[in-house]
Amino acid sequence: MSDYQRIATAIRFITEHAREQPALEDIAAAVNLSPFHFQRLFSQWAGTSPKRFLQVLTLERGKFLLRQQLPLLEAADELGLSGSSRLHDHFVQLEAVTPGEYQRAGAGLTIRYGVADTPFGPMFIAQTPRGLCRAAFIRSDNDLTDPQQKHKELSAGEELTALQAEWPAAGWHEDNAAAQQLVATLFTRKRSDAGAPLSLHVRGTNFQLAVWRALLTIPAGHALSYGQLAAQLGQPTAARAIGNAVGANPVAFMIPCHRVIQQSGALGGYRWGPLRKQVMQSWERLRLAAEE
Repeated sequence: MSDYQRIATAIRFITEHAREQPALEDIAAAVNLSPFHFQRLFSQWAGTSPKRFLQVLTLERGKFLLRQQLPLLEAADELGLSGSSRLHDHFVQLEAVTPGEYQRAGAGLTIRYGVADTPFGPMFIAQTPRGLCRAAFIRSDNDLTDPQQKHKELSAGEELTALQAEWPAAGWHEDNAAAQQLVATLFTRKRSDAGAPLSLHVRGTNFQLAVWRALLTIPAGHALSYGQLAAQLGQPTAARAIGNAVGANPVAFMIPCHRVIQQSGALGGYRWGPLRKQVMQSWERLRLAAEE
């Protein structure tokens, strides 16, 4: 089991048992490590202790319950408490494919692509001169944490084939180093870091583009329900259509569809696996807490 698998399994265990406020020994046993070695591994990976992670998770869940007008004592009980006693923001701008570009199907365009390692598994990256056009987590037998997710994730070759079908006249250049450099910047950048915004060069319907732009307004470490997102877009009855647009997101993580949850507060589905979604949300909250 890789470190990513151990931490993902531990985060899933903590999340599923948060109401029980599990002890360090219980969490360590779930990944077959001693409490000492688990504490050290978790702290190295997440930058905080398992106890602090559970506290942040409990706090965020508590905020959600209170926003739902749940009485304080009931919220405390729901969280398993005895009484009532921001990853960083990416400054991302989204640019749509123009009708002319769509008609040319990529003619005269060179798209660089590659595979890079991220904290959440390998990712296929593709960039045009105007920006990032595809970012997708890909299948990896070494890092797969959810066997049932295997058939849903594509390999790097399958992602490339799908992208080539969208841009059939484009030129293609494999550049794994550029992909890894971009990912390294994205996953280490702090909220206080200045610099030019990352540009996304994607294609979609006007409705999809509107939804993806709305996703970019959700701060790191926070979440909206599909209904709240629909209300924000001025289409309160279109939650299902908005859910479909969220699921069609071509740029994982940078267009943060992982920050959309169900109205009940449940995690909901995710194109690249619900466990990865939970890990990403948790990682963002921990990074946010570390910066404050």
